[in-house]
Amino acid sequence: MKVPQMPKLSARLKELRKEKGVKQIDMANLLGYTETHYQQIEYGNVNIPSLTLETLADYFEVSTDYLLGRSDDRRTL
Repeated sequence: MKVPQMPKLSARLKELRKEKGVKQIDMANLLGYTETHYQQIEYGNVNIPSLTLETLADYFEVSTDYLLGRSDDRRTL
């Protein structure tokens, strides 16, 4: 079964990472993943667990809805 791609999540992760001036290897280390696994997340080929989503939202100081593309408002609650 093919994993559904998450284009908004992948695009927003890449955008936020570049804004912060962080490399993919740094993000992989933050999450405890290999660089290749993080790259696959950023390419939209891997669905992430909710705890990883929360970690990313906290790190970038945005809402999970923003990361998922459900809102264009970056603010957290």
